[in-house]
Amino acid sequence: MRRTRFAVAVVLAATLAGCSFAPPLKVPEVALADSYKESRPWTTAQPADALPRDAWWKLYGDPELDALEATLVRNSPDLAAALARYRQALALSDQTRSGYFPTVSVNGNVQRDRQSDRRPLRVPSASSPDQYGSATVGLQIDYEFDLWGRIRNLVAAGVASEQAAQGDLESARLSLQAQLADSYIALRGLDRDYALLGDAIEAYSRALELTTTRHDGGVASGLDVARAQNQLDATRSQAQQALAQRALVEHAIAALVGESPSAFALPPRIAEVALPSIPAGVPSTLLQRRPDIAAAERRIEAANAAIGVARAAFYPSVTLSGNGGYQTADIGSFIAAPNTFWAIGPSLFLTLFDNGRRQAEVDRTRAVLDENSARYRGVVLGAFQQVEDNLALLDHYRTAAESERAAVASAQRSLDFATLRYREGAVNYLEVVIAQTATLQSQRSALNLDTLQRRASVQLIKALGGGWSAAETPLASAGGDGLR
Repeated sequence: MRRTRFAVAVVLAATLAGCSFAPPLKVPEVALADSYKESRPWTTAQPADALPRDAWWKLYGDPELDALEATLVRNSPDLAAALARYRQALALSDQTRSGYFPTVSVNGNVQRDRQSDRRPLRVPSASSPDQYGSATVGLQIDYEFDLWGRIRNLVAAGVASEQAAQGDLESARLSLQAQLADSYIALRGLDRDYALLGDAIEAYSRALELTTTRHDGGVASGLDVARAQNQLDATRSQAQQALAQRALVEHAIAALVGESPSAFALPPRIAEVALPSIPAGVPSTLLQRRPDIAAAERRIEAANAAIGVARAAFYPSVTLSGNGGYQTADIGSFIAAPNTFWAIGPSLFLTLFDNGRRQAEVDRTRAVLDENSARYRGVVLGAFQQVEDNLALLDHYRTAAESERAAVASAQRSLDFATLRYREGAVNYLEVVIAQTATLQSQRSALNLDTLQRRASVQLIKALGGGWSAAETPLASAGGDGLR
């Protein structure tokens, strides 16, 4: 009969252990279009079109950028901080898993005691001396039955928070890598701009010499010389401004890769940075390609599990405790059968009245779930905006660059005609200055558009999540109890 009751109790405990008060997980729905609105120059991604997983920046074909990205992963303080935050979440997740197992502790005590002569109900006798020794060593085991899913939901919340932190780490890595690529492309764009201004300075210096010679020969006026000098000085000023911008970008790159700006240098170089063809895919795939979206979804799961933890507080907790060991007043015969003691049995704890504290905790966890759901929708909508923004920039920059290249050609022809007419004495130097200014502006604008296209492509890759995939961090709920 006793065995029957014990078996029934075990079956009942196992049945109750399947209970969970966490509500069904519901991820907010966000309306998805069939295709991106600004995707006219782009094609739908095919299986072979996936972005490189760990080295998407190699699409730009610059070994120096590859080396800088590798240095960033090794030395970046921001990335190291993000990794430390992930390790914190990992440790907390491991901490919650300990609830699945019993707690085992050992204790020992050796002391000398003296009793009060006036201790209540004390009768002085040989069996109750004034002074006596006491020595105890024991082992205690406590195990909480997870009848209402409190521990399972704690573990599920911990695992989801860990995976959210992993998504944050991947987001930080992608953001820093994209920031470095963007800064590097901007730096090389400034190098090309400075080289163009250097060529212009040489051309304007020769023009100033020609105008001065003509003035000395009585052919040109002093006004022409002043205009040529002004054009040269203004261009020199623009070159120094370009160098100032380059210095700031170089310092930013040094900080990104964890180097001191005082000891870091990237020599000027005319680098042909490739403009890659980027598979944008379809909007539905974006939900699986952005680590920040995955992190936001994991936080919904963690908040959902936290509701189950809060609800379980309304029900009794049952703990099985056992302890045993040796206790004696005679240390000389410490380990002996008569000195053993033990106790085993369950304990039940239930709060009957707390003036609404538990209900307030349930309300709080529900509000946290609502907040994380709203944040998830915001992250998803922001992701679609970023993709559309950069698709639009690439589209319009491409068209603008084609027009600007035509403008450069026409401006150069205008400058050639104006210079020839000035040499022949048909016009004054003002026409040459105007043509020089228009040509330089068109050339700089064309270079700038090339740089902007490449920078927009970096931001598009970032908006698409790089080569990351949500399949690398599956939802904890997909694994049942979330155990690794």
